[in-house]
Amino acid sequence: MSMLFFTPEIPMSAEEFRLIRDFVYQYCGLNFMEDSKYLLEKRLGRRLQHLRLNSFKDYYYFLRYNKDKDQELTELIDILTTNETYFFREDFQLRTLTEEIIPEIIHTKEKDGDKRLRIWSAGCSSGEEPYTIAMLLMENPLLSDFHIDIIGTDISQRVLQVARKGVYGASSFRTTPQEYQKRFFSPVEGKFLVTISHLNLFDNPRVSLLGKMDIIFCRNVIIYFDLAAKKKVVESFYQRLRSGGFLLLGHSESLMNISNAFTLRHYTHDMVYQRPPLNAFDGGAG
Repeated sequence: MSMLFFTPEIPMSAEEFRLIRDFVYQYCGLNFMEDSKYLLEKRLGRRLQHLRLNSFKDYYYFLRYNKDKDQELTELIDILTTNETYFFREDFQLRTLTEEIIPEIIHTKEKDGDKRLRIWSAGCSSGEEPYTIAMLLMENPLLSDFHIDIIGTDISQRVLQVARKGVYGASSFRTTPQEYQKRFFSPVEGKFLVTISHLNLFDNPRVSLLGKMDIIFCRNVIIYFDLAAKKKVVESFYQRLRSGGFLLLGHSESLMNISNAFTLRHYTHDMVYQRPPLNAFDGGAG
C-alpha cells in the first residue's frame, strides 16, 4: 500500500511545546505535562496543515497575533478537550441532589420567602448534565411554584452547538430510564430556563456576571487543571455560591489541598461540599 499521498507530519520541538502549553494554560487553565507533547503534536498537526503553516512556532505566533486568533483559539480548545458525557451520569449523586439537597434548599428558601432556585453546570459539555437536572427537578411537585434557572457553560464551542440543538444519539441515553426519554424529549412548557453559553472558567469578570448560585455542578473538569488553577477556579465557585450553597464535583475529585473553605457534607448516597451558612462559618477560601 502506497503512503505517498499523506502530508509529512511536522515535528514539535520542546521549546514549541512549552510555548503552546503555557499559552493554553494562561488562557484557560488546561495543564499539559511534558509527556503530552506527542498528543499536542498529533492533534494540532492538522491545524498547521489547514492554516498552511511550516512550524508549531508559526502556529504559536498565529494564536497570539493573527487577526483570526480568536476563531483559531476556539478550534484549538475543541481539539484539546474531551467531552464524553451522557444523561443521568453518576446517578448516586443525582439521588443525593433530588432526595436530600433539594428538600433542604426548599426548606431554607420557604422560611425566607424565596422562590428562586439557580443551578450552574460548569463544564456542561454537550448539555446532557443541565438537561438531566431540569428533568429531575420537573418531577418535584414542591418546586411547582419556583422559578428555576439552570445555566450550562463550557469552553468548547463545538459541544455547545450540540447542547443548543438538543438533538442526541443513542450513546447519550445509555443510562436514561425509558419513562424520562419518552416524556421529556419533545418541547416542554414551564417556568424552567436552561441557558447554554460559552464561558472560560478563568474569565473572572464574566464568571461574576452569572450572579449567585444555590448549586454548582463541576464534574470531571478540574482534573485537567494543576493545583494553582484548581485553587483559582474553586475560589471563584466559592464566590458564586450563596451562603449554604452546594458544590458537586466528580466522584474521583476532592478539595483536599485545594480549599478548606467548604464543609464536606455526608449524605446517604454521596458526599458533597457546601459553602458554610452565614450563621455557621463564612471564612474565605483559604
